[in-house]
Amino acid sequence: MNQKSDVIALSTLTAGESCWVASIELNGLLRRRILDMGMVPGTAVECIRRSPAGDPIAFRVRDSIIALRHDDASNIKVYLSNNH
Repeated sequence: MNQKSDVIALSTLTAGESCWVASIELNGLLRRRILDMGMVPGTAVECIRRSPAGDPIAFRVRDSIIALRHDDASNIKVYLSNNH
């Protein structure tokens, strides 16, 4: 069972898993765009779908669905939710 101290990359989630954003390890314009889409520390995120090749990955953030490249999602650290 994951505890709050277990931080993983957002890119490792499978469809249906939920998490909370811990930190965003991106810089510049991409970081700003991620924050503007509502993905800030403490936000709940659900992995909706992974493409067959694994890239991109669709996530539900607040009331929106966003797609992120695997490389970008790997730089967003999360805590797994116990509700998946």
